[in-house]
Amino acid sequence: MGPVLAGVLQLLALTAALALAYVPAGTYMARVYSSKKHLRAERWIYRAVGADPDAEMTWTAYLRGVLAFSAVGVLFLYLLMRLQGVLPGSLGFASVGPAQSFNTAVSFVTNTDWQSYYGEQTMGHVVQTAGLAVQNFLSAAVGMAVAVALVRGFARARTGNLGNFWCDLVRGTVRILVPAAAVAAVVLVACGVIQNFSGIHEVGQFMGGSQQWNGGAVASQEAIKELGTNGGGYFNANSAHPFENPTPFTNLFEIFLILVIPFSLTRTFGVLVGDVRQGLAILATMVTIWLGFVALMMWTEFAHHGPALQAAGGATEGKEVRFGVGASSIFAVSTTLTSTGAVDSFHSSFTGLGGGLAMLSMMLGEIAPGGTGSGLYGMLILAVIAVFIAGLMVGRTPEYLGKKIGAREMKLAACHLLITPALVLVLTAASMALPTPPHSMLNPGAHGFSEVLYAFTSAANNNGSAFAGLNANTDWFNTMTALAMLLGRFLPMVFVLALAGSLAGQRPVPVTAGTLRTEKPLFTGLLVGAVLIITGLTYFPALALGPLAEGLAS
Repeated sequence: MGPVLAGVLQLLALTAALALAYVPAGTYMARVYSSKKHLRAERWIYRAVGADPDAEMTWTAYLRGVLAFSAVGVLFLYLLMRLQGVLPGSLGFASVGPAQSFNTAVSFVTNTDWQSYYGEQTMGHVVQTAGLAVQNFLSAAVGMAVAVALVRGFARARTGNLGNFWCDLVRGTVRILVPAAAVAAVVLVACGVIQNFSGIHEVGQFMGGSQQWNGGAVASQEAIKELGTNGGGYFNANSAHPFENPTPFTNLFEIFLILVIPFSLTRTFGVLVGDVRQGLAILATMVTIWLGFVALMMWTEFAHHGPALQAAGGATEGKEVRFGVGASSIFAVSTTLTSTGAVDSFHSSFTGLGGGLAMLSMMLGEIAPGGTGSGLYGMLILAVIAVFIAGLMVGRTPEYLGKKIGAREMKLAACHLLITPALVLVLTAASMALPTPPHSMLNPGAHGFSEVLYAFTSAANNNGSAFAGLNANTDWFNTMTALAMLLGRFLPMVFVLALAGSLAGQRPVPVTAGTLRTEKPLFTGLLVGAVLIITGLTYFPALALGPLAEGLAS
C-alpha cells in the first residue's frame, strides 16, 4: 500500500468514526445543558463554592463568573509552579521562574497550553497532575459554557438571562469531560501509553552520555489534552513522543478525540435551538473547510520537488516514521483548525506552503471545528456576519434564527472578529521592529519571520503549537505571548456574551418569504466564502512575507 492511499484510508476511517459519534454525542450534550436535575456530586461542588445552580444570570453576571473563575485558576497555577521546589513529587526540579510561571499559568487557563519549557525537565508530578491536567478539564469546560450561553441567546426570547455559569461549568466537567477522558485514558493505556508516577531513571548510554526519562500520569493527561483541545504535552516532543503516542492507531484515536466534541457541538446547537438542520448547516461548513485543508496539506507534503523527496515519498523531515506523511498531515490540520496545539510532527519542517496552511488554519479563528466551545461560538459569530452580508445584497434587515441582526449585534460581531488579528499583527510587527526579539529566531529570512508570526498566531488564537526554532523562553516572548493569550481568550468572550444577551432580549421575528434559509446549502457556501475572504484580506500581506515567500522560492 502506497503512503498516499494509506493517508486517504485513514482519513476515511476517521470521518466514519466522527459520523458515528455525531448524533449520540451531540444529543447527549444538549441533554446535559438543558437538564433540570443536579447530580449529588454536583450539589457538593455547588455548596463548596457557594453557588446557586438554579439562579439565572444576565450576560454581565455570566461574564463575571467566567473572569473570576479564570483569574483564580491563573493565581493557583502560578503559585503551584513557584512553590514546586518544596512540594512532594517534584522529581528534584526547582521552582519555575516568575516569567515562565506566569506564561504557563495563563497558557493552561486560557486553553492554549503554549509551552516555552521542556516538560520532562521542568514540571514534577504534582504540577503536571494537580495543576496542568486539572486546567485541561476546566478551561475546556469554560469554553463549552460560553458557547452554550450564546446558543441560549438564540433560543430564548424577551429575557436577559443566559443560564448559570457555575451550573454549565460543573456539568460540562462532571458529565462530559471527566467520563469521556476516563474512557479515552483506558484505551490509551491499553495501546501502550504510560500511566505511572515513576521517578527519573536512566535508559541507556547514547553518544557518550546517558539518556534519562521520567514517568508520569501521561495517558490521563493525554486523553483530556486532546479531548479538551488543550494540547500541552507531558514531554517536549508532545504527541510525537512514543510514551504519549506509540502507534498509528493511537495517533488516529487522538485525532478523533480532538475533533469529536467540537464537531458534535453543532448537533447540540441544533437541538437546543429546536432545528437540527441549523446545526447540520454549521457542521457542513466546518467539514468543508476541514476536508479542504487536509487535502491541500497532503498535496503540499506529498509533492515531490527534488530527488530527495521523490526517494522518500514525500516531505518526511520532522515527521515520525511510525505515522508517515499522510497521518501527520491530518494531525497537523486537525490540531491547528482546533485550539489543540498538540503535534505529532514539527510544523517548522513542513514545506513552505504546508507550514503556511497550518498557520492559515489558526488564522481562520480555529472554527473548523475549532476548540471545545470556542469553535462553535466563533463560527456562529461568522454566521451572523454572513447573514448581514446577505442582507446587504438583497436590501433586507438581516435575520438569523428568528433574531434581527442590527447595529448593536454587528458591532459586537465585528469586535469579536477583529481583536485576534489585531493582536497577532501588532505583536508580530513589534517583535520584528525591536532589536532584541529577532535574536530568538533560529532561521533568517522568510522562515524566521514565519517562526514569529506563527508564535503570536498560536498564542492569540489559543492554539499553543509552535513552529519550532524560536526560543520563546525570554522575558519578551513569555510576557507578550501571555498577553496575547489572555486578550485573545477573554476579550472575544466579552463580545460573545454581550451578543448573547442582546439576542436573548429580542422578540422572535416570524419567518417570511424573504427570510434567508440558513439551513440550506446556499448559506453554507456563503459562510465558507465569508470565512475564507475575511481571513485572506486580513492576513495575506503577513503570509506573503513568510510562508508564501518561502514556498514560492523553494
